[in-house]
Amino acid sequence: MRLFFFFCLTLLAGSLLAQDQDSTLSTGQSLSEFVASKSIFQLIGEVKVNGNKKTKEYIILREVPFKKGDRLAAGDLEKMLTLAKQQVMNTLLFVDVNVYVAAKKGNVLVINIDVKERWYFFPLPYFRLVDRNFNQWWVEQKRSLERVNYGLKFIQNNVSGRNDNLDIWFINGYTQQFTVRYDRPFFDKKLKQGFNIGFIRATQKELNYATGDNKQLFSRQDYIVRKFTRADFTYSYRPDVRNRHYFRIAYNSEQLADTILKLNPAYFPGSATRFRYVDFNYQYKYYNVDYIPYPTKGFQMEASLYKRGITKNTNLWLTSARMVYAKPISKNSFLHLEGLGILKLPFNNIYFNQRLIGYGFNQMRGLEYNVVDGVAAGILKTSIHKKVFGFILRNPFPSKTHDKIPIRFFLKAYGDLGYGYHTNPLPSNTLNNKLLRTWGLGLDIVSIYDFVFKIEYSFNQLGRNGLYLQSRNDF
Repeated sequence: MRLFFFFCLTLLAGSLLAQDQDSTLSTGQSLSEFVASKSIFQLIGEVKVNGNKKTKEYIILREVPFKKGDRLAAGDLEKMLTLAKQQVMNTLLFVDVNVYVAAKKGNVLVINIDVKERWYFFPLPYFRLVDRNFNQWWVEQKRSLERVNYGLKFIQNNVSGRNDNLDIWFINGYTQQFTVRYDRPFFDKKLKQGFNIGFIRATQKELNYATGDNKQLFSRQDYIVRKFTRADFTYSYRPDVRNRHYFRIAYNSEQLADTILKLNPAYFPGSATRFRYVDFNYQYKYYNVDYIPYPTKGFQMEASLYKRGITKNTNLWLTSARMVYAKPISKNSFLHLEGLGILKLPFNNIYFNQRLIGYGFNQMRGLEYNVVDGVAAGILKTSIHKKVFGFILRNPFPSKTHDKIPIRFFLKAYGDLGYGYHTNPLPSNTLNNKLLRTWGLGLDIVSIYDFVFKIEYSFNQLGRNGLYLQSRNDF
């Protein structure tokens, strides 16, 4: 029986070889060359990293979806090289990355990863508007220099070559602030666990104490109206390249001047002038895009569950999620979809709990001058982008790592929908509990160091339109 099995197997192999031999085995080609050329696998013989003067090699190789000894399907090779480049770029450690086959012998490959490191130390002057966006400062606040923060910030990225960062900030102006923070994404041998620790001490002479006509109301005094202290610790777990988990605990202490409580007794729970609390936060992030600061292809998301306080007065549960999906339409254009949602429990009217639309990422294009308070909100943003042109600016100063500065320009058309729910909105806040709609056209300028500058002309359902400038990343 066994002899009969081997006999049949031999006949089958001979038949298959005979079918292909005439058309694939060329004259003078050896059998070993033929077998190598027809192999459905490519073997990774070596992976070489070049150009990393400070960054540890294993930090780079952790992001690469293959390693020495792996077998790749021949048809997947190009896709894996592209994925490796994207994931190494998304460490935000390099201004340029090139991943390619440097040598090939049969089906054995040598892969090179060439990187150009960023500048990692930045002793920079600090100048930043405190308002929610440029237009609010330029128009509503009349370009007041009293509404800016200035100072010095010392940023040392990639401190030990392990993508760890140290920030020390000395800020004056609108907010007097001292900040120190250290972030180390990996501290274990398996490169999966990390931590972040920080301390902030700040004071202000002006404070947003309420909302009226869907705009922030401010009180400015000649003395300090708010003191804030915060110390936090975050444990991070990154099981693979795309998934990240963060667990944070923080202690917060805030103190208000009596002036603020006279203007809004419901600013803090119990009309107190001092508010101390511990908060906890779990955050999950998923990245599967070509370039995190400006994705043109792929999907990314983040979701969080936040718990503030351990007493009835300080209690707050907050859950939020944000998702971005980018799909190429043609070689130079793509569709961009973004959805955001937030829910706060329990429902109450403490102003400290009310911020929703108009803050951070929860902004609608065309409503830059407005805010919507409440306990629940949802936003859907839709955009179509088309790259109109791009060029490479040659650095006039000699530099091995920054000899080329790529700049890309994208035209876009967009429309946003949003809804902010409030249990008991003030009569003057007319944007609560109704569907919000905005739309417009814009131009995005994208360059190195995650630079994204947005010029947008937007319209809204209030019949207002205008030119808006933004300088921040989508994620």
